[in-house]
Amino acid sequence: MSSRFPDPGADERAHSDRLLTRLREEIAAHGPMPFSQYMERCLYAPGLGYYSAGKTKFGEAGDFITAPELGDLFARCVVNAAYPVIEMLGESADFLELGGGSGSFAEAALKAFAANGSIPRRYYILEPSADLRERQRDRLAAALPPELFAHVLWLDRPPEQDWQGVLFANEVIDALPTTRFVMREGEIYEEYVALDGEGRLMRVDRPADALVSGAVRHVERDLEAEFPDGYRSEILPQLPYWIQAIAGSLTAGVMLFIDYGHVRREYYLPERNDGTLRAYYRHRSHNDPLYFPGLNDLTASVDFTALAEAGNSAGFGVAGYMPQAQFLIGSGLQDVFGASYEAAADETTRYNLAQQVKKLTLPEQMGERFQVMLFARGMEVLPLPADVLEADQGDRL
Repeated sequence: MSSRFPDPGADERAHSDRLLTRLREEIAAHGPMPFSQYMERCLYAPGLGYYSAGKTKFGEAGDFITAPELGDLFARCVVNAAYPVIEMLGESADFLELGGGSGSFAEAALKAFAANGSIPRRYYILEPSADLRERQRDRLAAALPPELFAHVLWLDRPPEQDWQGVLFANEVIDALPTTRFVMREGEIYEEYVALDGEGRLMRVDRPADALVSGAVRHVERDLEAEFPDGYRSEILPQLPYWIQAIAGSLTAGVMLFIDYGHVRREYYLPERNDGTLRAYYRHRSHNDPLYFPGLNDLTASVDFTALAEAGNSAGFGVAGYMPQAQFLIGSGLQDVFGASYEAAADETTRYNLAQQVKKLTLPEQMGERFQVMLFARGMEVLPLPADVLEADQGDRL
């Protein structure tokens, strides 16, 4: 593995070793841990997890690039879809971004809201990572006028009081700690992380509990087919509870999720028999989640059929489902690009704008790999752009 990847520096190795020591101690004390628990520790352990420590995550200097890091076209299109909802709900409407990343989306979105003349009462950023929260605060304080920055408020847990507005999440669900399951002679097993005889991490399978078994059997019933022996994949039995937790207090408004994934019948294809779990380290993708814990982003694709079911169970209706390219085009990408292109100061800027569009919309880039799902609740009229509503492919779910 190390021959294919840049070697971590001494500080990175020390950081990973600290997390590894904690994982070993926990496994030694309590026995093998479910893979979902291991993933949670690797990503979110305070001070040690991938998203909880100080290393740069996003952009060229990090391990991966998200759509907001490419430039502001993405955020401006999202705002084109969101601001009519904010306008309709009036002065009490808020915008909640789950996981603020580097702060690039919030910066571009707030400027776009201001340009459109409909600024949310509050722009909430739900960010459990103290390190990322400080980075976001520093960036936005420097980039925004004081009167616009005053709308931003950070949360470390979902709102408990009822609220109205728009909830937005880009590449969030793929980072939820996922359960790995495997079929053995018709029975369901769950993947765990254990220690071998020399104290090294290893993956083992144990009989699944009722929650995991029930979730897998539900998928089999929906697909009208049983998984074959040896088939291994991911599932999120906690997804309905997670949606209820993050959006249960949203009484009127829209939820907008953007992530890479598939509808269920494409997610669980027979040939995809080792699931979708991937690790990312310095812009390189690999399939060993035990490699230097705490230094890799761990992620799994989203089953959008499961997301639709979870939203429905939380009291929302699916308002739209489509590839990212169709959503962005329906949300005015051509006009946004045209205005930016005309205002560009030089050819380099124009070239970069064209590259943004290609990466956001081409099928082999983000255009088809990323999907968009919209939910609505408590609204008699859904003021989404007509082209977005016409692009709906919800019948594929």
